[in-house]
Amino acid sequence: MFDGSERSSPRFLIAGQLTRDFALFPNGRARLDVPGGNLLYAAAGLAVWEPDPPPGLIARVGKDYPQPWLADFQRRGFDTRGIHILPDDVDLRYFYVYTDRTTRVYDNPIAHFARLGLPFPKVLFDYQAKTGQIDSRTRLSPIAPRQTDFLPEYLDATAVHLCPIDYLSHCLLPTIFRQAGFTTVTLDPSAGYMNPFLRDFVPSLITGLTAFLTSEDDLRSLFQGRTTDIWEMSDALASHGGEIIVIKRGARGQLLFDRSTHTRWEILPYPAQIVDVTGAGDAFCGGFLAGYRRTYDPLLAVLHGNISASFTCEGFDPLYAKDALAGLAAARLEVVRQSVRKV
Repeated sequence: MFDGSERSSPRFLIAGQLTRDFALFPNGRARLDVPGGNLLYAAAGLAVWEPDPPPGLIARVGKDYPQPWLADFQRRGFDTRGIHILPDDVDLRYFYVYTDRTTRVYDNPIAHFARLGLPFPKVLFDYQAKTGQIDSRTRLSPIAPRQTDFLPEYLDATAVHLCPIDYLSHCLLPTIFRQAGFTTVTLDPSAGYMNPFLRDFVPSLITGLTAFLTSEDDLRSLFQGRTTDIWEMSDALASHGGEIIVIKRGARGQLLFDRSTHTRWEILPYPAQIVDVTGAGDAFCGGFLAGYRRTYDPLLAVLHGNISASFTCEGFDPLYAKDALAGLAAARLEVVRQSVRKV
């Protein structure tokens, strides 16, 4: 078990966001005020393959964020020293509801609690959904990691994944890590800037990245009104210096465009027993980073991410994937390898 007092240096970093989740499911199940956020899911996806030394987590939370949660993350094998606690309270509530096993919506929570006949939690009375907002190009999110948050020990690592944060953070952070000697930098863009309004500014984020890992919905949103050809979109992004473009397609698996070899691949998802698909895309990104550093093969990296996502879908806990048996992960990798198809 990792002891936070040890001043070890992680080999992998994950930078992202922590949330306090409120979720409803089609069967009436509710999960209220539980740990969430892309940071946890991505870190668990990486830990499926690389649990030791513990990956370093980078995020910002308010002083009202539950301290027992942070202690639990550390107890379960994550380096939490990079989680910066701000001196003020920060609203990290995040509500979503599944209308079926894979369709998630974020609108008015009151109507959904009423529809399911569930008592409405007082903590959500003044909640406002945060979706549909366009990122600022000049202002950082209050909870976006700053350079001053990075521990010197963290900068001894050489691989980092940047979860969806905000546009300006994704402009600044890759440069900081490259200047620190990081050789692998992967990025999952935020929906807040993957839209036609900011389309001309996205290419600047891609230059110098190891891999750009986007959802299909966000990619189509970015190119709305320009093209509907997914490979044309991938080629357009790769032309700005991105060697690897991965498109996450949920229940349909992934697409991979490898610019260095001009190859296109389609990978079907591992047939997991779906319990909760929350965070599967983030877990994929963590698994991809681990797989890429193991093999330096983009296709094998996608397969590693695919398996990390499969474990995440089989539990409600954002760290559920971390407890997967190494032998089971390797066995699943061989199964999903058979689904690979060159396009």
